[in-house]
Amino acid sequence: MEWVRGDTIGSGSFGTVNLMMPKKSFFKSPLMVVKSSQTLGSFSLRHEKQVLDQLGFCPQIISCFGDEFTVENGEKKYNLFLEYAKKGSLADHVKKSGGSLAESDVKRYVRSILKGLSFVHGKGFAHCDIKLQNILLFDDGDVKIADFGLAKRNGEKQRTVEIRGTPLNIAPESANGNVYESPVDIWALGCAVAEMINGKPAWKLEPGTSVAALLFKIGVNDELPGIPAELSEKGKDFLGKCFVKDPKKRWTADMLLDHPFVAGDDDDTIEMNGCYEEDEETSISPGCSFEEFSESPRCPFQFPDWVSTQSTASSQENSSFGSSFSSCVSSPMERIRELACNRPLDWSISENWITLK
Repeated sequence: MEWVRGDTIGSGSFGTVNLMMPKKSFFKSPLMVVKSSQTLGSFSLRHEKQVLDQLGFCPQIISCFGDEFTVENGEKKYNLFLEYAKKGSLADHVKKSGGSLAESDVKRYVRSILKGLSFVHGKGFAHCDIKLQNILLFDDGDVKIADFGLAKRNGEKQRTVEIRGTPLNIAPESANGNVYESPVDIWALGCAVAEMINGKPAWKLEPGTSVAALLFKIGVNDELPGIPAELSEKGKDFLGKCFVKDPKKRWTADMLLDHPFVAGDDDDTIEMNGCYEEDEETSISPGCSFEEFSESPRCPFQFPDWVSTQSTASSQENSSFGSSFSSCVSSPMERIRELACNRPLDWSISENWITLK
């Protein structure tokens, strides 16, 4: 594939990240990014490619579209093609939002991250560098885990004593015993959640604190990262399950997906004119009655009597056919609301029905 290297949008110890466009394309905006480094220093990028290939596709993990060697200005480079996240990282998003995010947004992001971690851990890997800079945000509001250059297979021994990841997010077992397994990602996720809430690292450090002092504080002392006071009780309990010194007692990604802090996320709840149960204390709106639907109808004549009324379509389509059709047909969500609540249905589209023989 012939492609053009665009503007640089990031850099790190691995090399640089540039916008990337195929030379022959009908699209004016970038489709991918390319992470590049000199071939001799490309171990991290080549390792990331291998990990992503072994993991396979997951909606909550950045997609890889292949790799390639090129020669540019007399230097041989290794290039890794990855999915483009137009809205940048969660670190950028927190900064642009004034240093903190609404708890409802945090819950939604955390749930997606946990789904990605559950997938990664289920495949036998630990990411080892979960932080806001490595969680990318997309136009539809979804987030995906990126940067698997430090990922490690569970059970694989560390060849050297090294800091694998970001010191501020490192887990006690890593600081104290050079251990990097799946639980380290949960500790780091807790640090990321605290940072999303108040825009500051979970650890409160004095100016000039050395990395050695930080690692001693994390690995040896009994002190735990700070839990933001403005977080809800469910959120505080969630972080309490992440910030457990003993990795064997720390909650897993699958366990945390069932935690009340994220389990009742709005994305997984179909709202029917406000008639849904958010928690144990929320009651069904009196405007909606479900008692008459205690038994599923077995034929069309067992439905309650409905009187046809004119309804307004809310959906918008791109094609001319979709536009004309949506003018007389309610959206799928509206239909669900009508069926779930005691409201008359609109049978005005009956003239468009087709008789099948």
